[in-house]
Amino acid sequence: MLTAIIVAAGSSQRMGFDKLFALLGDKPVVAHTLDAFDRAECVDEIILVGRDDRLAELRDLVRCVELKKVRHVVPGGVHRQDSVQVGLGLLAPESRYVAVHDAARPLITAEQIERVFEASKVHGAAALAEPITDTLKRGDQDHFVCGSVDRARLYAMQTPQIFSRDILVEAYDAVAARKLSITDEVSAVEQLGRKVRLVPSDEFNLKITYPRDLLLAESLLNRRSSP
Repeated sequence: MLTAIIVAAGSSQRMGFDKLFALLGDKPVVAHTLDAFDRAECVDEIILVGRDDRLAELRDLVRCVELKKVRHVVPGGVHRQDSVQVGLGLLAPESRYVAVHDAARPLITAEQIERVFEASKVHGAAALAEPITDTLKRGDQDHFVCGSVDRARLYAMQTPQIFSRDILVEAYDAVAARKLSITDEVSAVEQLGRKVRLVPSDEFNLKITYPRDLLLAESLLNRRSSP
């Protein structure tokens, strides 16, 4: 059984407004994300972790778009890892695998979710990632170039990231015990010395961070829906 924890409790500070409720086509960003996981055959249940002040709207949205797999809509914590920890505490007893996905990545597809899940079943831990193609430079405190970064075998981490339940729970217990700050689940699992399989992303899976990202996501969605 695979449980998906959708993290939707961010403050959207860089956006200036709650990006998850911004319209993308005919529905909010978060609805696109939830729909992909609802349609993925490998996903059995969804736990939606949101901001406390938007829970009523999230629950209304789940009802309106008739999402069948959402089992919980609950408030998250101050930091992303706190919200994931809330989700881990609500896993169904029979859940063997856990996917964590940022609600602000609405272009995720059911096929991508399936591919990451298949890799996680073989390796215990897998994550969607995009190979770095840009030239990378280091900058000093005054914003002058001070060096280059070899981009060979470098990847930008995306979500979903999917793990066997035991591995992810152990990783989060270790993070809590050491009082570490992490930005994704791969970072937590790395603390255990575990290997994580990278699944190269072959579709646009951008994270909505700035207003311009909405325009790009809208264009990409239109291209997908075109015959």
